[in-house]
Amino acid sequence: MNLDPVEGQLPSRRIADAVRSLITAGELAPGDKLPSERELARRFGTARNTAREAIRLLTEEGLVTAQHGRGVFVREKQRMFRWGNERYSRRTYRETGLTPFRLEMARQNKNPRVEVTSIDQVTPPFDVAERLNASPEEPSVLRRCNTYYADEEPIQVVTTYIRWADAEDTLLLQPKTGPGGIYGRLEERGHTMTTGQDEIIARMASHQEAQTLDLPPGVPVLEVLHTSLDQDGEPFEVSRFVHRADRAGLVYTFPVEDR
Repeated sequence: MNLDPVEGQLPSRRIADAVRSLITAGELAPGDKLPSERELARRFGTARNTAREAIRLLTEEGLVTAQHGRGVFVREKQRMFRWGNERYSRRTYRETGLTPFRLEMARQNKNPRVEVTSIDQVTPPFDVAERLNASPEEPSVLRRCNTYYADEEPIQVVTTYIRWADAEDTLLLQPKTGPGGIYGRLEERGHTMTTGQDEIIARMASHQEAQTLDLPPGVPVLEVLHTSLDQDGEPFEVSRFVHRADRAGLVYTFPVEDR
């Protein structure tokens, strides 16, 4: 392993750049253990706290992760994918009875688990009220908050909003919503999804999101604000997905209009 120092840089950044180059070149593969702080300091002729700072820089970039009592390792690049246009297929959930998340995890050989953290009637935030055609001044929606796990690793936090008139007196008020999940129950209320809109941004996590998702320092999240529209073009559900950016990938297939 060649860790030649680069002149003209701060010592900690010299170490970080050298290790980063090895990761990029594949000489340090996902799961490989980095040299210890003591060994890095010896090779670069620096103090041990300088090597520790270099490791911190690499950790903030999401390239390495520290495991208590074991050392520092190159992060795995494995991602769980969300298929934007396929995940809401009515044919699929009718054939399998699986919700979109459980179907995606089955396709990727992951064991899914969903933790329902709250279900309540609330006044929606403005961006949700605007997309859902709901009142932003009164408790006009049902809010369902869930944390999703793949092989017991938290990968996304989802907050779903449904107009109270559509949710009242249904299984949507219960943790288990039945076959097909919320879309099965909303179809029974006359809303069959024919169109969806996803608005995607990257941002840093809130303190609560970072805790829930067990985010390493410096790892951002992908936020997907999804709006479901029914056969009449009416919005009937809005969900805010917050994905770990180091664990999530988004895949979309779309037609190109010829006008």
